[in-house]
Amino acid sequence: MILRIFGLSAVITVLSLIVALIYGGPTGMALCAILGILEVSLSFDNAVINATVLERMSAFWQRIFLTVGVVIAVFGMRLVFPLAIVWITARMDPLRALDLALNPPTDGSKSYEQLLTDAHPQIAAFGGMFLALLFLNFIFEERELTWLSWLERPLARAGKLEMLSIVVAGGGLLATAEFLAPEGVKSTVLIAGLLGMVTYIVIDGLGSMFQTEDSNGPSKLTKATGKAAFFLFLYLEVLDASFSFDGVIGAFAITSDPIIIALGLGLIGAMFVRSITVFLVRKGTLSDYVYLEHGAHWAIGALALILFLSIGVHINEILTGMVGVAFIGAAMLTSVIRNRREDSQNRQGDPTPAPVG
Repeated sequence: MILRIFGLSAVITVLSLIVALIYGGPTGMALCAILGILEVSLSFDNAVINATVLERMSAFWQRIFLTVGVVIAVFGMRLVFPLAIVWITARMDPLRALDLALNPPTDGSKSYEQLLTDAHPQIAAFGGMFLALLFLNFIFEERELTWLSWLERPLARAGKLEMLSIVVAGGGLLATAEFLAPEGVKSTVLIAGLLGMVTYIVIDGLGSMFQTEDSNGPSKLTKATGKAAFFLFLYLEVLDASFSFDGVIGAFAITSDPIIIALGLGLIGAMFVRSITVFLVRKGTLSDYVYLEHGAHWAIGALALILFLSIGVHINEILTGMVGVAFIGAAMLTSVIRNRREDSQNRQGDPTPAPVG
């Protein structure tokens, strides 16, 4: 199974490194490898969240995610999307933006990297709002299994107040625009954040509308197909965009060459993140490590907060990734402890279930 899931990613990695070697020599190949490793290490929480959605989709749509989704991730989110941001925000001709990306200016004018960085407040507001709503809707939902029970259970009770996630996320956006956004972009941050909110509500709502149901209502055992799966696929792609753009900005600390960035972050990194996602689904990892989904959502909540804060304060991308790794690692460790406790009770014939959370 491992070879079947990761085989294509390994082949693409080798081909990407060869292309990087031909394009940029040994230095280009080394930078490509570094970016690929960076993307995989910083995006594990993305893979876990993807897996929670992907396990609800049919095998056909899982293959679509691993094929068509990769094309969108590589060329759409890691290459075309940053170029489009420069086209729109700098009001620049698309060909000029591409030329600027490939040939940094020497006359003192703004580089492609600088123009992309200038657009960071809008992108951070959009992505931060989308991820914040994803986190809040999870944490405000009442569920039998909790991880940080002392915190999750009171939040779930508070979540009985309808639309509380919208209120909290909207309040966070207003505070960010008022106290963190630089002068001149406050209204832009508000608009971008509202667009992120609308995007989440529309895609999440459409996915729920077409959700396949069994005789007892929605069921995780009933795989989404057709329109339901299509909207879940769109949801995953927007989620990937929210995760990936900050990584694209951080990649410029390593290299400003968009081709190397597309090869490293896109072809290598995005492909392996998708393979990890499929592996988690096929291996049943989310069932074995029951707190993993909780840890991933808390990591997303932290990322949303970091994106909002980054509008006014520079935050190192490595710190962003380490926060996610810490939550995921803690969730896996506590899952292992819980499983061992249950196994011990089963061996002793103790009918009392292991405490939840």
